[in-house]
Amino acid sequence: QGQLVESGGGLVQAGGSLRLSCTGSANILSFDSMSWYRQAPGKQRELVANIASRGITNYADSVKGRFTISRDNANNALNLHMDKMQPEDTAVYYCNAVLKTMERTTEFWGQGTQVTVSA
Repeated sequence: QGQLVESGGGLVQAGGSLRLSCTGSANILSFDSMSWYRQAPGKQRELVANIASRGITNYADSVKGRFTISRDNANNALNLHMDKMQPEDTAVYYCNAVLKTMERTTEFWGQGTQVTVSA
């Protein structure tokens, strides 16, 4: 149910843009929330942006005003549009989905996609 696959990573110059996509084997609307996380070398994984099932979004302070998380319901995809990118945005970006039932809360993760921003 929760297989997630990210795409869209790559190399971009500082100030440039990239769009990441995450597609799932399940209907993304079935998840209670979906998020993008990232992990830079030597650092802990951190939350970048989150979108709840009702569409409410949250962003890390470091990306506010530059990144936009959205759901593409027609294509069953979670997107992250990244503008004005900076070298410190370099990381492996992971898609995450949370499914809550009466019995348990389950998290699903993608395999990650590398994003590199050159100065």
